[in-house]
Amino acid sequence: MPVLELDNGERITEGPVIVQYLADQKPNSGLAPANGSMERVRVQEWLNFTTSEIHKTFRPIFRPTTPDAYKDISKENLGKRLDWLDKQLAGKLYLTGDKFTVADAYLFTVLRWSTRVNIDLGKWPNVKAYVARVAARPKVQEAMKAEGLIQ
Repeated sequence: MPVLELDNGERITEGPVIVQYLADQKPNSGLAPANGSMERVRVQEWLNFTTSEIHKTFRPIFRPTTPDAYKDISKENLGKRLDWLDKQLAGKLYLTGDKFTVADAYLFTVLRWSTRVNIDLGKWPNVKAYVARVAARPKVQEAMKAEGLIQ
């Protein structure tokens, strides 16, 4: 479970909550629209979709005790969600249009797991192009290098 420990010792859990909190610490970054705006609501919708429909569906695939037949069902369910996501991304640079947000950062992170479980995103051209577009962002490159995910 992701946990962010603040300087005062308080802890914040849950990825979507953490990324919104971090974005709110730097409101001029544009990573999250203003609280109370419809744009913020759309980002929150995407964060919740990612956590409940994509992230959650990967869990049994990673678990070594999950029977192979159930892993196959999970991959099939994930494919259905990716079918829908592919349609939503048609004609868009990012989830909410042409502006990168914390929802994109979260979804990108989760979608990168597909290679670890042998799911080829090529079946979903808009999703594949989206992942490549996010991966090419300079700050994403910097973060992935810092984490040792790329050279």
